[in-house]
Amino acid sequence: MAHDSLVIGIDFGTDSVRSMLVNATNGEELATSVFYYPRWRDGLYCDPATNQFRQHPKDYIEGLEYTVRACLAQAGGNAPAHVKGISIDTTGSTPVAVDRTGTPLALTAGFEENPHAMFLLWKDHTSVGEAAEINSHAQVFGGNYLQYVGGIYSSEWYWAKLLRTLRADAAVREACYTWVEHCDWIPFLLTGGQHADAIKRGVCAAGHKGLWSAAFDGYPPEDFFTSLDPLLKGYVQTLGRTTYTASHAAGRLSSAWAARLGLSTNVVVGIGAFDCHMGAVGGQIEPYYLSKVMGTSTCDMMVIPHQDMENKLISGICGQVDGSILPGMIGLEAGQSAFGDVYAWYKKLLLWPVETLLESSSLVPPETARQLKTELGDKLIATLAAQAALLPLDEHDELAVDWLNGRRTPDANQMLTGGLMGLSLGSDAPALFKAWVEATCFGAKAIADRFQYEGIPVKGIIALGGVARKAPYVMQVMANVMNKSIRIHRSEQTCALGAAMFAATAAGIHPSVEVAMQAMGQGFDLAFEPQPATVDYYQSRYKKYQAFGAMIEQSVQPVQADSQRVQGAFA
Repeated sequence: MAHDSLVIGIDFGTDSVRSMLVNATNGEELATSVFYYPRWRDGLYCDPATNQFRQHPKDYIEGLEYTVRACLAQAGGNAPAHVKGISIDTTGSTPVAVDRTGTPLALTAGFEENPHAMFLLWKDHTSVGEAAEINSHAQVFGGNYLQYVGGIYSSEWYWAKLLRTLRADAAVREACYTWVEHCDWIPFLLTGGQHADAIKRGVCAAGHKGLWSAAFDGYPPEDFFTSLDPLLKGYVQTLGRTTYTASHAAGRLSSAWAARLGLSTNVVVGIGAFDCHMGAVGGQIEPYYLSKVMGTSTCDMMVIPHQDMENKLISGICGQVDGSILPGMIGLEAGQSAFGDVYAWYKKLLLWPVETLLESSSLVPPETARQLKTELGDKLIATLAAQAALLPLDEHDELAVDWLNGRRTPDANQMLTGGLMGLSLGSDAPALFKAWVEATCFGAKAIADRFQYEGIPVKGIIALGGVARKAPYVMQVMANVMNKSIRIHRSEQTCALGAAMFAATAAGIHPSVEVAMQAMGQGFDLAFEPQPATVDYYQSRYKKYQAFGAMIEQSVQPVQADSQRVQGAFA
């Protein structure tokens, strides 16, 4: 293999897109660039009060071009001539309505400012009603079409979001030809696709969010959807029956995009996948080790050999799909709808009075006010963590439940809310931060417990992402709560690195993803071990967390299925 084979991994996250230029021989990160979505940053098209979170395709396109060009400029020399492949990952489920040409409606006349014509970000929960209808409908229709997505369909996912959009906007309904995941659309864009029928759908998104399964010979039948709502008529026919693992090529870079990026049309573009799945590969996932991509939310993944998954259906998770993470293994996905977002919310809450007073003050110049707000914001979480770590552990401490953005797993229910109890006049900011950190770690334990309850052993934890590397207090609490060692991957950008590994495989530089992972993996440089003296404390607190969560759940009209799954949520 040539030592000058370069690949580009592109990671479309919640707030930004990151591109990374990588040496495919050894995984060396040669250049990286980040672009923060300007429309998203300004809060356009979003309404947090109604859980509406939309992103304009222009943010993605502008970020794609900017970051790739910036990486090539950083590398200098003749780097563009040595780039052999590009692969992308995105958040998900983040779908969009497109016309027959495969163009997102927000890029067409008359829809430029229409939120229903834009990408519905993973955290958009406007379709909770539609998800509930899908769950009820699946119970009576027959065929058990939810069996490979944990038995419960989520409002974060493909079909619920499509149905909500079709109901909400007649103009979008008339113009929409098909519904496309972000991770499937970017490769179609880069390869110059001209018709939506040519979009190659990845098994990652189709299997975990779209109800595709080889056991069904594709998607559920047309009448499953039309008997739910006639508005869904014809959509399943636009999807095709074939899906692809991310190790395959979607095509080669089109002449138009080759010119825009400064690359050759010989560059192979890989099939897209979700960020957490490529991140798990970038973080060198191993069978039976729970790989946690930790950011605004978490995605928790495992890979299991085929023979060990025979006759196993794991309830209440985000799916079990052949080849969705590593080709040749069953990929299991779970996660928390809010993790870093919980800390970000608390930070915003605490900073509100300071920011508001600074903005309204005539004593502080505007530029000075902006600098103060930035400095305070940068220091706040680290200071809270340092103070929380000094607090004694008391069973009567404040207690929180982390469902501020609903519950993804176990047993999806986006109607649930977070909670806080045990407050007194002595409750202060570090004590409440401690409660929120414990809550997010208890939510992580509930996921690991579900796998083990369903017969899937969890041998250890691999932690990936910014939170894993930058929040030692959080990671130590998690090790204590889960009573397991946690290895931290060396790379802070495992999603982009994983995308680069898939690019190297799709381009033929490495014969398999496993070989690419071995050659390009950067290993682990940190570990957190459980502190034995804390185990009993956290076990007792976890039981209280379970009881508090059950109380919250009972206060909300149930939208999920049978009592056995509800009971198993905290098994």
